[in-house]
Amino acid sequence: MDPLTPVDTLCRIILRAREYEAQTPGEYDEGEGADNVDDEDEGALSVLEDDLNDGVEEELQASFDDLGEDQLAEVLAFCWVGQGTYDVSDWDEAMDEAMTEVRARSAIETLMDMPMLASVLEAGMAAFDLTCEGVGDLS
Repeated sequence: MDPLTPVDTLCRIILRAREYEAQTPGEYDEGEGADNVDDEDEGALSVLEDDLNDGVEEELQASFDDLGEDQLAEVLAFCWVGQGTYDVSDWDEAMDEAMTEVRARSAIETLMDMPMLASVLEAGMAAFDLTCEGVGDLS
């Protein structure tokens, strides 16, 4: 498969998504043992919420903004294949659904909110024998 989006662009998105995910705190489990967290540990999370880290989010957002509609749909479809929502054999259906999201202007929000974006995009690419090996910082 020859993707519409250059592989190096897909790999840059994966790199930015990894950086973004590293700076975004996960859901805190307030279950058993939550009272044992001292104030010092809670202060460590404040770095993750710092306004200075907005740059990574903005770079990821800009990466999506720079894509054409068909490329944005392709990224979303790759993610859905990587999540297992669609199979490789259902690629056309995944692309049709992704284009619907692009036209509804919700594709970027869907991608930005997607858990493990970097991993699912990479898995979706791998399903089509596409890899970031040998591409820039991801090799």
